Amino acid sequence: MTPAPLRIHTPVCVIGAGPAGLLLARLLELNGIDCVVLERRGRDHVERRVRAGLLEQGTVEALRRAGVAGRLDREGLVHEGFELRLEGDTYRLPFTKLTGESVWMYGQQEVVKDLIAARTTAGGALHFDVDDVRVDRLAGDGATVTCTLDGRPAEITCEFVAGCDGFHGVSRTAVPAASLTTSTHTYPYAWLGILAAAPPMSPELVYATGERGFALQSMRSSTVSRLYLQVPPGESADTRSDEEIWAELDLRLTGGSGALPTGPVLERTLVPLRSFICEPMQHGRLFLLGDAAHIVPPSAAKGLNLAVADAELLAGALAVWYATGRRAALDAYSATALRRAWLGQEFSRWMTELLHTGPGGTPFDRGLRRARFDHLTGSTAAATDFAEQYVGQSRR
Repeated sequence: MTPAPLRIHTPVCVIGAGPAGLLLARLLELNGIDCVVLERRGRDHVERRVRAGLLEQGTVEALRRAGVAGRLDREGLVHEGFELRLEGDTYRLPFTKLTGESVWMYGQQEVVKDLIAARTTAGGALHFDVDDVRVDRLAGDGATVTCTLDGRPAEITCEFVAGCDGFHGVSRTAVPAASLTTSTHTYPYAWLGILAAAPPMSPELVYATGERGFALQSMRSSTVSRLYLQVPPGESADTRSDEEIWAELDLRLTGGSGALPTGPVLERTLVPLRSFICEPMQHGRLFLLGDAAHIVPPSAAKGLNLAVADAELLAGALAVWYATGRRAALDAYSATALRRAWLGQEFSRWMTELLHTGPGGTPFDRGLRRARFDHLTGSTAAATDFAEQYVGQSRR
């Protein structure tokens, strides 16, 4: 016998329990607005998947305003600059000195854990392993979302839908194709990332590039490092042995000096480098946030920070709507979010092209990269402009 369907009404249905969806739910809760959060994956998967780890100061302040930054403030690593190395030449960009702002190293999965803990402590509706979500109706006065909850078919009626379910989610596909314009760019390289039980060789990030390609030294703590190698896009995460990875990282980061600390590799990931953006980021009562609307290459670490900015923007607009009935801020959501997203895209592409050696690179290409490096390192104005974009000031 088929169980009777659940019928749920909520002001906002949030699809996706990543940083954007969870932060949006938290901010709505603080404004007295109820919502239901639906996530396709299980809680364990969501809390364990390793993603970005660099938080701009604006993102940290947003998490503090949401009351979920206690562990971040205790455990996050505050950075005031980074090293840029080009063919043996080293330059430190002191972005805090140039802008007055810092960045924090704190893994995205840790942000997600903190937001899930806040949601469950408050008793908010948060459902995992919901893999059959459909946006069945978008109308002028709201929407209907169907799915299965705890083995029972469910019909959720809501006034607004927040699509926070990533590039492959169902939210964007609910918008008629004729109503969306998409732009994409695929880069001719990928990143092989490792998480390793090894101390970082430097307390700050090190971006290194040269004839062999790009490498990045990052960290999660004083004993766990996150490192990346530029590799061809067709390479798999298992192509190279651990020994080969460490040897190549040492060559690119230290010139083969052996100064790079090594240790057991805990996890490998292959990260394609691509850009994607869709316009507009709203359709009627449906709003797109984070990777559902835009993807940037990881070179400048803008993805998580853009997602948090989307969540704050939409939460504020919804708070005004429910408090006053005015929807000017809701109507402006897409234009405001897209302006920020395009700024993130532009800087991410500039930094990607500065750092990477493309296939078939010519002496002319190498000369241009050297000129960019020399301008950045030789001009306080250029360094300040770069620093403002790196810490996210230019998007506010």
